[in-house]
Amino acid sequence: MALFSSLSREQKESVVLLQIGTFLEYFDLMLYIHMVVLLNELFFPKTDPHTASLLTAFTFCVTFIFRPIGALIFGWLGDHIGRKTTIIITTIMMSISCLIMANLPTYAQIGISAAWIMTFCRIAQGMSSMGEIYGGQIYLTESVRRPASYPIVAFLVVAAELGGMVALGVAALATSYSLNWRIAFWIGAGIALVGSIARTRLRETPEFLEFKNQQMKEVVAELNREEGAGKPEKELPHIKPLWKQHIPFKTLMSYFCVLCGYPLTFYLIFMYFNPILQGNFGYSSADIIRHNFFLSIFMVILYIFWSVLSSYVHPIKILKVRGLFFLCFMVVMPLLIMNIPNPMTLFFIQLLILVAPLDGAPAEAVFIYHFPIYRRFTYASFLYALARALMYVVISFGLIYLGRYFGTFGLWFITLPVAVASLYGVTHFEGLERKLGTYSNPYNKGGMQRNATAAAIQGSK
Repeated sequence: MALFSSLSREQKESVVLLQIGTFLEYFDLMLYIHMVVLLNELFFPKTDPHTASLLTAFTFCVTFIFRPIGALIFGWLGDHIGRKTTIIITTIMMSISCLIMANLPTYAQIGISAAWIMTFCRIAQGMSSMGEIYGGQIYLTESVRRPASYPIVAFLVVAAELGGMVALGVAALATSYSLNWRIAFWIGAGIALVGSIARTRLRETPEFLEFKNQQMKEVVAELNREEGAGKPEKELPHIKPLWKQHIPFKTLMSYFCVLCGYPLTFYLIFMYFNPILQGNFGYSSADIIRHNFFLSIFMVILYIFWSVLSSYVHPIKILKVRGLFFLCFMVVMPLLIMNIPNPMTLFFIQLLILVAPLDGAPAEAVFIYHFPIYRRFTYASFLYALARALMYVVISFGLIYLGRYFGTFGLWFITLPVAVASLYGVTHFEGLERKLGTYSNPYNKGGMQRNATAAAIQGSK
């Protein structure tokens, strides 16, 4: 893409390092999720089918439920110490958790302690992945100008999905050919540790350094005003404090609504149909993992398509079209599920969800621009984590009980409100982009030359 040719050597190096790191982080994170049926049997006690389904939902959710705490911790670090340091810390945290899991004795060997240690490792992985994925997105948003930042930041999501796809591939091999699953965790931990060392080559983002420099000027200006009390105001330097920038509550809620879409899409594609494959078509755990692996290949291809398309079309326009398609499809999906004659038909339904997912990609850079830099990491990453944690809990447990009382029509109680809310959030950011003058044609010759700080301040007024 022509937009990439404008990047400096240092920017290209940052893109590569963050892409590789995100891939490895999500390989480690998703490996357990896609092998949950097999690993739960090793690290948790035997239960009846209903309890087993609740246990699966619990182990799935625990990865995300503590993410808001991780967002607050790493958000504070990112906003006060720096983006680079936060990314390195979270990578090391992920590798250590993965190494512990690779060497953890099973339930048969040490009893319930295995379940507790595994749970704590999953919590640590969920928290560290929060700083990793969002730290990388913020780093690139602040390092690359619009509109080149749109596809570049979006490709971090591609790297994350690619990590999930490879994790599924490893899970398929482990379950189909009885390979030692621990080898995958050992490899993941080792590579993640090497990646964290490689990331020391990253430099702090220019925008964050500029902010810190301005913050120091504000402190000096305040001291000068105190020392020069009584002098004419015009003789005293005055810089408006950055911390007085206002973030409208409507913007915060709109971003939260947009973020609620991805957990729903992910769960529908990779989790919701598993009982149907097992109960109706006799699929084994290995068959389901293989089935989901092929889905993940299509998912990566489609996310590459959306990312490339954002080089030519404003990302918000892409989200609007996808959101409308998703809403219409959810209206008829319960009826389609009731009449699935074979696994290929089910696979086709899952592909239709993949074609138009509810997700913020490829517009992450657009959303980040509308948060002022002094609290960008904390606010944006906390909303990201909160949406993931809340929605995965609501979806995982909600669909179990809604399905029990309303059958497939129970999907409407979650999918339709989430789709409408997501479209509302996208429409709000469309209005902000129109006010900035970046919505109509940001890809014309010369592009948009405003820096990210100016865009964030104007967007929040």
